[in-house]
Amino acid sequence: MRDTEPLLRCTDFPAIQRQTLEILQVNLGYLCNLSCTHCHVNAGPKRTELMSAETVDTVIEFIRHRGIRLLDLTGGAPEMNPHFRRLVSAARALGCEVIDRCNLTILLEPGYEDLAEFLADNKVHVVASLPCYEEANVNEQRGKGVYQSSIEALQKLNSLGYGGDPELVLDLVYNPNGAFLPPAQQMLQADYQSRLKQDHGVVFNDLLTITNMPISRFGSVLLAHGEFDDYLRLLKDNFSEDNLAAVMCKQLLSVDWQGRVFDCDFNQMLDWPSRLQRDSIASDRRYHYLRDLMEVALEEQPIVIGEHCYGCTAGQGSSCGGALDS
Repeated sequence: MRDTEPLLRCTDFPAIQRQTLEILQVNLGYLCNLSCTHCHVNAGPKRTELMSAETVDTVIEFIRHRGIRLLDLTGGAPEMNPHFRRLVSAARALGCEVIDRCNLTILLEPGYEDLAEFLADNKVHVVASLPCYEEANVNEQRGKGVYQSSIEALQKLNSLGYGGDPELVLDLVYNPNGAFLPPAQQMLQADYQSRLKQDHGVVFNDLLTITNMPISRFGSVLLAHGEFDDYLRLLKDNFSEDNLAAVMCKQLLSVDWQGRVFDCDFNQMLDWPSRLQRDSIASDRRYHYLRDLMEVALEEQPIVIGEHCYGCTAGQGSSCGGALDS
C-alpha cells in the first residue's frame, strides 16, 4: 500500500493555533471487526494495537485534572478495547460527555450483545457510521451484508430510546464513496431521515458529513487509481477561509493508543505529533505523552498542518462534528 504522507508535507495552508482545550479525542486501538475502504486508520480484524489499562488510567486522570467536557472515543472499533466500559463509566462519573464512534455492526457481534444497553444506561452519545442510506453503496465501502447489520443495530438503538429520548443522542456519519466532496449536509440529512424512516422505521438526530482525507487506505486508493493530484486540487480549489475559525483541532487533543499526543486524528495517522513549545516540557522530543501535559497551558500553541488540512476547510467544511458551516 503506497503512502501519501511525503506528498502532504509541503503546504501553503494558513498557520493556525490552539484555543482553550475542551475535547479529548482518544483512539483506543486499531482493532476492528470491519475493514472499510474509506478508513483513514487502516483498522481491521487483524490489528493488535490496543490502549493499555495504565494509559486508560492516565486518560481518566487527565479528564479529572483538566476538567475536560467531552471525551470522543474512536478506533478501530473502540468498544473492542477491553477497558472501554471502565473508561466510559469513569468519564461519565466525572460529568464528562462521552461520544462513541460506533460502526454499528459491533453491536451484533458475539460478546457484545449487551453493548447497546450499556451505552444507553450511561447516556453515551452514539455517532454511527452509515456511509449511505442505500444498501449497495454501504456494502461497497464496508463489505457484503454490512448494510443489513447496520440497520438492525440502528433499530436496536431506537428500541432503547436513541433518536427519540433527548438524553440518548444518535447521529449518523456520511462519507463519500469516491473522490468528491460531500453534498450539502442539511439537504442530505433530510434524505437520510426520509428514506430510513420510510424503509426501516429508523430515526436519528443529526447527519454529519465528513470529507475523506487523502491519507492511509483512502489515500493509497487515490494513488493506485491516479486520482491523488486531482483530489487534492479539488480540496484546494474549494478552500473556504471562513471555515478556519471553526476547525476542530483548535479545541482538541488527539491521543493515540500509546498515549502519544497529536493535533488531530488525521495527523495521528500520518505520525505527525504535536510540536508543543513550553519550558515545562522537553521541546526536543519527537512525541509528547498525555501524562506529561497535566499542567501545560496549550493556548496559542502552533498546530501541525499539511496539505490534507484543505480537506477540513473545503466547501462546507468538515470535522468530526460534521460540516463547519451548518
